[in-house]
Amino acid sequence: MSMTRKEFLQRAGAAALAAAAGPAAMAAEAAGEAKPQERAKVYFSPVIDAEHLNKLYDLVKGEITGKVAIKLHTGERHGPNILPRDMVQAFQARIPNSTIVETNTLYHGDRYTTKDHLETLKINGWTFCPVDIMDSEGTVNLPVKGGKHFKEVSMGGHIVNYDSMVVLTHFKGHTMGGFGGSMKNIAIGCADGRIGKRQVHGVADENAAWSEWPGKELLMENMAESAKAVCDHFGKKIVFLNVMRRMSVDCDCAGRSAAEPTIPDIGILASTDILAIDQASVDLVYARLENQRHDLVQRIETRHGLRQLTYMKELGMGNDQYDLIRVS
Repeated sequence: MSMTRKEFLQRAGAAALAAAAGPAAMAAEAAGEAKPQERAKVYFSPVIDAEHLNKLYDLVKGEITGKVAIKLHTGERHGPNILPRDMVQAFQARIPNSTIVETNTLYHGDRYTTKDHLETLKINGWTFCPVDIMDSEGTVNLPVKGGKHFKEVSMGGHIVNYDSMVVLTHFKGHTMGGFGGSMKNIAIGCADGRIGKRQVHGVADENAAWSEWPGKELLMENMAESAKAVCDHFGKKIVFLNVMRRMSVDCDCAGRSAAEPTIPDIGILASTDILAIDQASVDLVYARLENQRHDLVQRIETRHGLRQLTYMKELGMGNDQYDLIRVS
């Protein structure tokens, strides 16, 4: 089920041709023929700052009400690529009754225990608002509808305390997942550190060598099913923003050891469709010049990361056909 760069670019080209056929599709509909599938909307700004982050959020926030969880990756200590705290602070301040949420890690690091995690949050400057470590007091199982690997996934117990979720993602590469977008942010990031993350990674022992962790298609499918549980839980009260800056081939969990990014910053995307926003983000990476995209594309393809997108489509999680709407 993996996809090569050539196959992926052919898919993207087909999508572009479909977009160009818009007037013809409208004429066919007027003649009584079958209506084509509605395309998702993905809003995009090449400017990465608090003003444009807020502007994009305003375009997708319609269903966000009540107590709001802002799910982002707060990173290992002194990580050079995590989202700028001043930008996130300005963003969070505009969302009433909002809290940043995280969970502890499966691997032994700066966020393995709640105590160490709280200290890491202070070191990294996440002190301007409450941060809820959702598995600090236990877990809850969320059902996976239509999954082939899971019937339920163990999540941080506090997730059920929130009415809505805003998924604010630093889009980048990932050692095992190929890339980390909105789907990975909630698939791994909402799963609790001891049970859920072990489920999603498909390992019985987190101390096993990295070479023994399954990865590839199984990991991508497990992540998609975990993310589906979160999306189904919140229904229409979940929205997604991907910030494409400082896109190392490594995740923010790599901390200071993360490789220096070799692809230029691209911008911010926002959508109510999790598949569309991750598809658009990957498309924007592939659209860069070969020498710019090479390292990140290589990381995506060697880890079979594109399976994240195709399996989300199989699960009916969203639409991989979208209109990219530029916002100035």
